[in-house]
Amino acid sequence: MGPADLLALSSEIMECRRCPRLVEWRERVAREKVARHAREAYWGRPVPGFGDPSARFWILGLAPAAHGGNRTGRVFTGDRSGDFLYRALYEAGFCNQPTSVSKEDGLVLYDLYVSAVVRCAPPDNKPTTEEYAACRPFLEREFRALGHLSLVLVLGAVAYREYRKMLLGATGLPLPPFPPFTHGGFIPSSPGLPALLACYHPSARNTQTGLLTPAMMGEILERAKKILGK
Repeated sequence: MGPADLLALSSEIMECRRCPRLVEWRERVAREKVARHAREAYWGRPVPGFGDPSARFWILGLAPAAHGGNRTGRVFTGDRSGDFLYRALYEAGFCNQPTSVSKEDGLVLYDLYVSAVVRCAPPDNKPTTEEYAACRPFLEREFRALGHLSLVLVLGAVAYREYRKMLLGATGLPLPPFPPFTHGGFIPSSPGLPALLACYHPSARNTQTGLLTPAMMGEILERAKKILGK
């Protein structure tokens, strides 16, 4: 598994229509645009991962935002969560610019791959149990194709849960104990498995209420750099 497998997987993800509810929602949002994006062409399809195919560092979010990734076609791009995340990544040295506004904006990730556990924008940001399960094989294949991983950063309790479920099906290896999700939680690497670091999701709700601040995000990424030996 490697870069060619990631490219093939991305193509397959973009054509997926497994979940009727998600297909209907993502395409309706793309037609019935919000006023601030009324003149833009929406992506309206599943959103593949993005970044360095040889990355040692993988960041996992929940799902594309209706008017973020579902509009731009790139994960964490064109919404407040992405604004927060990529500024922090830039300040930590993981990308070449602090903004992520479109697929053509020149953003480059360094030693980093970013994706989500569900690839379509869900209504109310709440995929169903069946929709998580339908997307999990994509996550398993992505995990296998990212063959140099040393560290995974999960954003939020849902990504933490889904990453564990994916490992159960993808590796066949005994898993270390997964304690309850906490911001800053850490599970060391073990044979065949990268280390795991947990962080609150940079949703607008979390960042606007101060549950997750730029300083907190910066501390998490500094820990990631130390783990990666940067």
